[in-house]
Amino acid sequence: MLLPVQISFHGCDHSDAVESEIKERVTKIEEFYGRITSCRVVVELPHRSHAQGKLFHFNIDMTLPGAGHVVHNDRGQNPAHEDVHVALRDAFTAVEKQLKKIVGKRRDDERKASA
Repeated sequence: MLLPVQISFHGCDHSDAVESEIKERVTKIEEFYGRITSCRVVVELPHRSHAQGKLFHFNIDMTLPGAGHVVHNDRGQNPAHEDVHVALRDAFTAVEKQLKKIVGKRRDDERKASA
């Protein structure tokens, strides 16, 4: 990646383990896609009612050459997202699905152009 991953924590304490896992996920995506020109990840723990529990949210914004931005802004209500690692896994899984669609579309466009 041309620039380092920007990681920030809002409403929760910084975690070296979460930061390391984010960097590993970005590296894995780079291996699949190629070049990521920028990546910003925000880990949030919004204030909520104690009866409902606190759910982690991940906002991921990646800039890719030729594809623009891939964005994941998790505002779901999945109770499993009380665990930061589950929320992180789900957020990056959603980003990977978006990337696979972009790569698949590009391959289809290239096949049509060469035919």
